[in-house]
This record gives sequence, C-alpha cells and structure tokens, in this order.
Amino acid sequence: MFKRLVSCFLFLICCSGAAGAAEQRILVYGDSLSAGFGIAVSQSWPALLEKRLQAGGSAYTVANASISGETTAGGRARFIAAMAHFRPTVVILALGANDGLRGLPVGSMKDNLAFMLANARQQGTRVLLVGMRLPPNYGQKYTEEFDAAFRDLAKREKIRLLPFLLEPIALDQNAYQADGLHPTAAAQPKILDHVWKALKPLLN
Repeated sequence: MFKRLVSCFLFLICCSGAAGAAEQRILVYGDSLSAGFGIAVSQSWPALLEKRLQAGGSAYTVANASISGETTAGGRARFIAAMAHFRPTVVILALGANDGLRGLPVGSMKDNLAFMLANARQQGTRVLLVGMRLPPNYGQKYTEEFDAAFRDLAKREKIRLLPFLLEPIALDQNAYQADGLHPTAAAQPKILDHVWKALKPLLN
C-alpha cells in the first residue's frame, strides 16, 4: 500500500501543468531508468533532453511521467489518463524492464504495450518504443522472447524502435550505481545521445 501511495504521489508531481492545445510535447513514459532513480531529477536523461531542445530553439517541451518500479501493467492502467492530461505529440514508451526482472509473462507485457501503442495511434501521437535486454541468468528462452517482443511490436505497429535503452553503457560497470542496475548521473548524457538518434526523426 505504501509503495502504491508513493507511486501515486510521484505521478501527481510528474503531472503538474497540463499541456496547452497548441503545445508540442514529448511524453517520456517509463520506469526508474527514465525517472532518474538515485540521482537528481535534473540530471536524468529526460531532463537533459529538454535542455537540449531548449538550447536548439525547439518548440517541444518534455513531460516525464516515469515512475520507479513501474511495470507495463501499471503503465497501462494510467496511460489513458496521462495521454488526456499531457496531450503529447510524441511518446517515448520505455516500459518493460521491471516485467523482465520479475520474470513476468512476456505475452502479458506485449499485450500491455500493444494497448498503449494502439491508444497513442488512435490519437495521432507518434511513438518511439524503447526496448530492454535481460542478463543471461534469466534463461535463453525467456531472454530471447523478451528481446523479440519489442521488435515484433515495432514491426507490427510500424513504429520506430530503440532496441536497448542502455546499449552505450551496457558493458561499463562504472556507469552504474552501487545497485548495478541504475545508471549514474555521469552516464545520462550517453543515454540521451543514444535516445536522440532514434527520436530526432520523429520531431521533424
């Protein structure tokens, strides 16, 4: 219950200030890897993305509705409300890591992601789907099915895919905090550069 209350509180913070009808907004919709877990929110890659856009004179703003510990089921439950609140032009959908770490069924993860992708498409919102990969100790069958889920969805829904959010730092142990899971503040610019390459075509 406490965890759920904390999640709701964080969501309310993320949701401060609804998007105006004329605004072009990017909604980052993910988990702790996008929420800035363990570092200052201003150091997270979504915050750095907004700074990059502002520095380039872009009309886009960034709203980060990511919640630490979020699964695709949790994201699905609040997606319609988040879309109605922010009315984004582009969504960066970066959920699934916690499904994998908890060993949840890949089929259910795909269904949840497909629901969110369909809702975004119905509203004319462009989507960047961000995938994740799991360590080999989860077993070959599960890890392969997990990885393929993102590719299958991107192909089926005809959307852009960034296959692995942490690819530029995956093998760099110094890029992670003490838990070995969450990137340090110093690693965030590398993640942003990686996301930017896939995101930029959607902004043009």
